[in-house]
Amino acid sequence: MSEGKDNTGLARTIGLFALVVYGVGDMVGAGIYGTIGVAAGKMGNAVWLGFAVSMVAALLTGLSYASLASRYPRAAGAAYVTQRAYGWKFLSYVVGLAVACSGLTSMATGSRVFAATLQPMVGGLPLWVIFLGFIGALTWVNLRGIRECVWVNMVCTAIEVGGLLFIIAVSARYFGGVNYLETPPAEGGLTLPLVMSGAVLTFYAFVGFEDLLNLSEEVKDPQRTMPWGIILAVGCATVIYMLVSVAAISVVPYGSLANPALGAPLAQITRVAAPWMPHQIFTGITLFAVANTALMNFIMGSRLIYGMARQGLLPALLGRVHPVRKTPHVAIMVLAAIVAILAFVGNIKDLASATSLLLLMVFGLMNVALIVLKLRPGEERGQFEVPLIVPFLGSLICLALIASRLSHVEKEPHAPVIALVMLAGIAALFFVMKPKSVVLAEG
Repeated sequence: MSEGKDNTGLARTIGLFALVVYGVGDMVGAGIYGTIGVAAGKMGNAVWLGFAVSMVAALLTGLSYASLASRYPRAAGAAYVTQRAYGWKFLSYVVGLAVACSGLTSMATGSRVFAATLQPMVGGLPLWVIFLGFIGALTWVNLRGIRECVWVNMVCTAIEVGGLLFIIAVSARYFGGVNYLETPPAEGGLTLPLVMSGAVLTFYAFVGFEDLLNLSEEVKDPQRTMPWGIILAVGCATVIYMLVSVAAISVVPYGSLANPALGAPLAQITRVAAPWMPHQIFTGITLFAVANTALMNFIMGSRLIYGMARQGLLPALLGRVHPVRKTPHVAIMVLAAIVAILAFVGNIKDLASATSLLLLMVFGLMNVALIVLKLRPGEERGQFEVPLIVPFLGSLICLALIASRLSHVEKEPHAPVIALVMLAGIAALFFVMKPKSVVLAEG
C-alpha cells in the first residue's frame, strides 16, 4: 500500500476555544447523564469524591496524550504513536481499528437511542427510518466540513452543558443539607477500596478526551493548541461533574438516584428542585447530547481511518480528501455504511462494553509509548513535556482499571470474550489486507 497520490490535506480551522468545547461535549455527552445514578448507588453521598479521584486518573493519561499531541499532531492518532514508539505495524493496525471500533459502536448505539427517544414525538415512524435519517444527517454535516461540524458541536454542547448548569442552579439552595461523606450502610463507611471502586465507575465519564488527538491535522498550531485543549477540556468536565454530583445528592437521596424505576437521575432532581419545568425539556436535551456524541465519534473515526490510510495501514482510497470541502469523504461514507449496518443489529451493549475495555488497553499502550519515546535518544521533544512519572502512573492506573473490569468476568463474561473475538477479527483482517509499508511522514 502507498500513502496515495492525493496530496491534498485537511483544513486547519479549529482554534483553542473550539477544541475545548469539542472535548467537553465529547465527555459530557456520554458521561454524567448515564453515570451519576450508578455511582451514587455505590458511593452514596460521597459520589463527588469518586469523580475527583477518577479525574486524577483521567488527567494522568490526558497529560500523556497532551504531550504526544505536541510531539506528533497526526490524524492517525493512537495508530501513529504506536508505530512511532514500537515500530510494529501489526500492533499499530490493531490499536487503530480498536479505537475506530469504539467510535462505531458508540455511534450505532447512539443512533438507536436517538430514534427510540424521538419516535413518540413523530407519530410512530418506524425506528429504522429515524435512525437511518439520523445517520444520514450526521454524514451530511461531516461531509460538509470540519467548520460546520464544529458549529454543530458548539450548539449541542451549549444545550447539554446548559442543562447541567440549570440543574446546578436550581439545586444550589439545597447545598449543605446532607452529609457529603455518608455512604451506603452495606459498604461499611468511607474506605479506600470504596473510593477506588467508585473511581472505576466514574472514570468512563471522562472518556472522550482521547478523540481530540485525531483532530490534530485540523487544528491551528497543533503543537501548542492540542495540549491545552485536552487539559482544559478535562478540567472543565471535572468542575461540571463534581457540581452536578453534589447537586444530585443534595436534592435526592442517593438510594433514589440509583433506582431506575424512579426515572433518570436528572429528571428526579428537576421534579424536586424545579417541578414547574416540563419533562419534555430534558428529553430534548437528551437528543442533543446523543447527537453530539455520535457526531464526534463519527468525526474521530473518519479522521482515524483517513490517517491510517495515509500511514499505509489501510487502502489508499480511504485517505482521499475532497478537493473542495477538505474532508476525508471516502472514509466518511464507508463508516456511515458500517454504522447503518450495526444500527440494524439492535442491542449491541455487549459490543460497546467490549470496545470500552479495548480502549483502556489503548490508553495503557499510549502511556507506555510516551515512556519509550521520551527515553529514546534523538527523539524530538514536543512543546509540552511531562515528567516520566506521569505516563508511568497513567499506565499503572489503566492496568488497575482493566484488572477491575476483568475481576467481574463471572458476572459479566460477554465483554471480555467479545473483546478477544474483536482482536482476533482485526488480526485476521491484517493478514488478509497485508499492508506492505508504513509511512511516518512529517508533513
